[in-house]
Amino acid sequence: MLGEDAGTLREALVAALGVARWVDAVAARAPFADLPELLAVARAEATPLSAAEIDEALAHHPRIGERASGEGRAQSFSRAEQASADADDAEVNAAIAAGNRAYEDRFGRVFLIRAAGRTRAEILAELTRRLDLAPEEELDVVAEQLRQIMELRLTTLFGGEA
Repeated sequence: MLGEDAGTLREALVAALGVARWVDAVAARAPFADLPELLAVARAEATPLSAAEIDEALAHHPRIGERASGEGRAQSFSRAEQASADADDAEVNAAIAAGNRAYEDRFGRVFLIRAAGRTRAEILAELTRRLDLAPEEELDVVAEQLRQIMELRLTTLFGGEA
């Protein structure tokens, strides 16, 4: 059974998606028979996320291209998720930094994407595409990206490598 130790479960949930309401809701449903049950509950409780909850969650994520500060689980995840084969491409990194500034000017929050499994070039392409979205549409995209990150992190914590 997953989540029999409430303290360990809550710590993992905070690292997966730092939204207090969500952590409380998922922890209240523990223990879970297996990882698929945990993931189903976690996704259901994260759908939808309010704008305030998205901002709460984003406080735990560094800008794309910036190193996460601190030593907690969430920071360790961010460092690993942003590692990519083309991380040393100065041109792409400069374009991402410029895109981050444009995104923050347009939407008032940091750009977030599920970076795991994506190259910097793919991240830049998605950043560029999302700059043209309407604010409400972009908020929905950010919420889905947060859910995908949460699922990957829970899978890593409770089911092996994602």
